[in-house]
Amino acid sequence: MWQANEQLSNRGFFQTIAPAARDDLAQSLLLRVLDEVDYGLLVIDGSGRIRHANHLARHEMASGRAIMTHGNVLLGRTTEFTAQIQQAIEQALRGQRRLVSLNLGGRDFSMAFVPLSHPLETDAPCVLVSLSRQGACENLAVRMYARSQNLSPSEESVLLGLCRGLSIPDIARQHGVAQSTVRSQIKALREKTGCGSIRELLQLVNSLPAVVPALRIVSPMPHNATEYAQP
Repeated sequence: MWQANEQLSNRGFFQTIAPAARDDLAQSLLLRVLDEVDYGLLVIDGSGRIRHANHLARHEMASGRAIMTHGNVLLGRTTEFTAQIQQAIEQALRGQRRLVSLNLGGRDFSMAFVPLSHPLETDAPCVLVSLSRQGACENLAVRMYARSQNLSPSEESVLLGLCRGLSIPDIARQHGVAQSTVRSQIKALREKTGCGSIRELLQLVNSLPAVVPALRIVSPMPHNATEYAQP
């Protein structure tokens, strides 16, 4: 009965909000949701201008490692990268999905270009650009998982080292301990998490929800979506 009354009360509350205010509220919540996704996301309109970029996309563009922005246009770090990006955007605006991999000195930075509208539809053409996911060790959920499994600080550090692709000798050298100590910590990790091997443990970690760290680096570029929407 209490839940039913609460639902009616909430329904009445939202009905008192003007449609325009409800739209603003929905947009504000949606933008907050996008900022909590552990992938950089951009929305690009038919003229090639950025209409919105979530937190990680803004941070990536501000770093200039692979992509950047100028005049609200998405560019690559090099003219070659820019040409690949612009070609993928043009193809996505025609309804074709594209994946672009930019080589950053032995490490690939991937970008998926997904059409958000069909060429035969009346909606204004837009493209969703999804950037490579951050490494698992940068995912806050890994630390949350470590706490939930009662891992010690040293065991958590070993887990993060494994997520970074470090070997047992590398982890031992980094922590200033013997390799036998690291092996003992890995054994404890497997026992506490119920994983039979390091591979199984890493598969479990990679399946965790993508959670963006609460403490974020403030990038110098505008992050209000309305600033991207300026003509």
